[in-house]
Amino acid sequence: MGIISYLKAELKVIRERDPAIKSNLEIILYPGFRAVLYYRLAHKLYLRKHFFLARWISQRTARKTGIEIHPGAVIGKGFFIDHGNGVVIGETAEIGDNVTMYHGVTLGGIGKEQGKRHPTIKDNVVIGTGAKILGNFTVGEGAKIGAGTVVLKEVPAGATVVGVQGRLVQEGQSTKIYHSQKGEGACRFLREPA
Repeated sequence: MGIISYLKAELKVIRERDPAIKSNLEIILYPGFRAVLYYRLAHKLYLRKHFFLARWISQRTARKTGIEIHPGAVIGKGFFIDHGNGVVIGETAEIGDNVTMYHGVTLGGIGKEQGKRHPTIKDNVVIGTGAKILGNFTVGEGAKIGAGTVVLKEVPAGATVVGVQGRLVQEGQSTKIYHSQKGEGACRFLREPA
């Protein structure tokens, strides 16, 4: 894919997923757009074993955008970071196609392991604001990770996970959230057949 085709595809993704966009020109101001663009360049350098230059681009981008993507991470097409500040993506993280991520998300490790130590995010996953996904495991295709959730183990495809030390609240079904009435607590989740 040439640079013009790539840019057109990225613009389309952002226009589809962010209703606040009024023009393509606005998109160049988006830190997520710039961070992913520079990540692509740094990743190519990383694959060619130009590690220092790749990290230099990565760190410079992090200072300018607030989004740190290690150049060793593998990211598919259609990746969208909304707002973006505080996003951290580790070296061995793998992200599939059409993934949406909000600000403050971390795809990190949990210690000093060697080899693959960051999560694998499959296609069409949505990761809410401030979520922390830590360790070497897979978040299945189409899963949704709620805002502020801490995920430390495998997430099945199509599941929704919420909470600190995330817990499965839904698997393969659509979920409606009903806000509480007096005395009922914060909210409750009701399952409906898919």
